[in-house]
Amino acid sequence: MNLTSLRVGFVPLLDVAPIVIAREMGFAQAEGLGLELQRAPSWSSLRDMLLWGKVDAAQMLAPVPVAMALGLGGAVARLDILQVLSINGDVIGVSQALADRLRVLGHDFAFTDARRAADDLGRAVDAPLRIGVPFPYSTHVELVTYWLRNTGLTYELCTIPPPRMAEALAAGEVDAFCVGEPWGSVAVELGAGTLLLPGRAIWAVAPEKVLAVRHDRADANPALTGRLMRAVWRAAKWLSVPENRLIASEILARPEYVNAPVEMLDRALRGEMVISARGEMRQVPDMIRFFDGAATFPWRSQVAWFAAQLARRQGLDAVRSMAAAKVICRTDLYRQNLRAAGADLPGASEKLEGSLHHPTAVASEQGQMILAPDAFFDGQIFDATTDLR
Repeated sequence: MNLTSLRVGFVPLLDVAPIVIAREMGFAQAEGLGLELQRAPSWSSLRDMLLWGKVDAAQMLAPVPVAMALGLGGAVARLDILQVLSINGDVIGVSQALADRLRVLGHDFAFTDARRAADDLGRAVDAPLRIGVPFPYSTHVELVTYWLRNTGLTYELCTIPPPRMAEALAAGEVDAFCVGEPWGSVAVELGAGTLLLPGRAIWAVAPEKVLAVRHDRADANPALTGRLMRAVWRAAKWLSVPENRLIASEILARPEYVNAPVEMLDRALRGEMVISARGEMRQVPDMIRFFDGAATFPWRSQVAWFAAQLARRQGLDAVRSMAAAKVICRTDLYRQNLRAAGADLPGASEKLEGSLHHPTAVASEQGQMILAPDAFFDGQIFDATTDLR
């Protein structure tokens, strides 16, 4: 079979799995695609690779296309979100010295209570906290700023590429971090720090990475766009089968992909997190999710939440910002290209974010689908049609 070559960029993280599996398990080939996966050292370089046509599509931090739609970050072209690659997958960790102070104060590192973690962190630090994040426009930044916004804690965000995060913590460049797996676990393995929270303890269904393309390329090559989307969607479905996790971990562990220990990747996929050098383990349901609960659907309300947070901090008009974000969230292409592949499609493209505290049945094209709990740690509910927070 003659395959159409397609260049897809990525940063080495666990959540690149749907793209890697699409290539390695034959889902791309079944669509007539030969995926050329190009590894980038940082999110800024990957963004530029996509903007300047060095790659045709990319694993991308969910807020990056949103920020560019708002005119932030040196936007030179419109990026569209085709589908979500991963939900959750981030961890917040602290240096060993800070972890020791937290333990003295009685913090139990239960790995579930974001409010108590923030309160105890505020009591444990007596100087501005330096927090490492992978990029200024990222789910990591949005989770951290939302989590700490009413605490009075003074902090500084420091941009550090994910593979360098553990090294930066060990070297004392930062006091804490928010990063995608496996790089938080690497910090634990090195004895540099202790994990304080999973990102899902702040927002239970935070969209982490998306499949992004330049708008002009998506519209100029609709058939090719659809083939890529179906290959990645089928890979995400394959990843949802528990028996496939170890195979996925072995593939992702290769030097050309994530280049991390198989057992570390496998633990994160299973939600069995070793949080400290003491060997303490925490079970984290939905530590990372690729498919179930409409995980791949690009909800316009989720990108609107990102836009509202960015607008608040940047002094932009919230209504215009949310509207601009919704435009680049291509639910139209998702419905058009994945319906025939068997994807069940929600009856609406927006929902009340933070309103679900239990698995909930909602209307879908095939009857009904089950959405996972999506609560924010503080109980807030975000309405993308009216909420300006």
